Amino acid sequence: MSKLTFNNNNNQFFNSLKSSVDEYFTVNKIKKTGDWRLFSKTFILIGAAVGIYLSLMLVDMNGWLAFALAALLGYIAACIGFSVMHDANHGSYSPHPRLNDFIGLLASNGLGANAFFWKQKHNVIHHTYTNVDGIDDDIAKSPIIRQCESQRWVPAHRVQHLYIPFIYSLSSIFWIFIMDFTKYFSRKIYTTAAWKMTFKNHLVFWLTKIHYAIVFIIIPIYVWGWAGWLAGFLIANAAMGVTLALVFQLAHVVENTEFEHIPLDTTKHIDSAWAEHQIRTTSNFAMSNKTISWFVGGLNFQVEHHLFPRISHVHYPAISKIVEAKCKEFNLPYNYYPTMWEALGSHFRVMRQLGKKPAAQAIRLQAA
Repeated sequence: MSKLTFNNNNNQFFNSLKSSVDEYFTVNKIKKTGDWRLFSKTFILIGAAVGIYLSLMLVDMNGWLAFALAALLGYIAACIGFSVMHDANHGSYSPHPRLNDFIGLLASNGLGANAFFWKQKHNVIHHTYTNVDGIDDDIAKSPIIRQCESQRWVPAHRVQHLYIPFIYSLSSIFWIFIMDFTKYFSRKIYTTAAWKMTFKNHLVFWLTKIHYAIVFIIIPIYVWGWAGWLAGFLIANAAMGVTLALVFQLAHVVENTEFEHIPLDTTKHIDSAWAEHQIRTTSNFAMSNKTISWFVGGLNFQVEHHLFPRISHVHYPAISKIVEAKCKEFNLPYNYYPTMWEALGSHFRVMRQLGKKPAAQAIRLQAA
């Protein structure tokens, strides 16, 4: 597979930053994992999701109210992914690994995904090779959408900024029914060989997929019939997919982030260290908006998350001040947009620009 190597001998920035962040936790005598803020959010979000689901299955209601609740259920499911599953699968929910594994399995597989593949795809590949075309699976959506200049252009990309909301609305369905199974049977995550699966991994994969089918397909069909289930299922997944996709796109596919390209079967070395690569390829948004921070699980502080993925998101607002100061000290960019609307505007401008037909030189680069 292609590989990017970093010059981690030149690591003064991260060493200094890590020392300051460690000092913050030591001086304040707090753990880097979650606290009552995360635990209370877990009960609120999961409780709300269970309550809405049971209402849809047990309470006689008109179709419009059911559709509204289905959309709300999809949105809350995305928030569970941001706030609960994400921390747990990074090992930052609790200092107890077994609790992290249990919560990660409950939140990931319970919503139709698979924690085993997600951990490698996200924790290892995406967090190491962020925005590296040819390795990072998060930007490997070509030719459906073009997310960086090195990717192949097709005429449909001229209007990709118009149709990406529809693509995003289908993303959770593709994830659950196509991408997980593609990884399972191909034993690959994009260009990277997947971890070897144990008997337990196989068993969990199939049992939780069956559980998802029973809870979100078979029972709702019994209650609402085929048409009612299909409408509600598509609405819930559209809300979930758009929410998930946009929050993660605002972290990396915006105007102030950078990309790397590696032709297949080659190795590329860059002079900067891994931490500096994360700084240049990641952006924050709406950092002062506590409501957004609560619902997106602190993922509006993606710079801090990429530098310290094993620190719970509840601490990101505090350590962001340290990170920003260190970036200034080492003459590095600290990418952020003051509001979510500005970040959204930047993402759609990038997608519109990438949809334009590239010059001949750029086309040759894509073919390399």
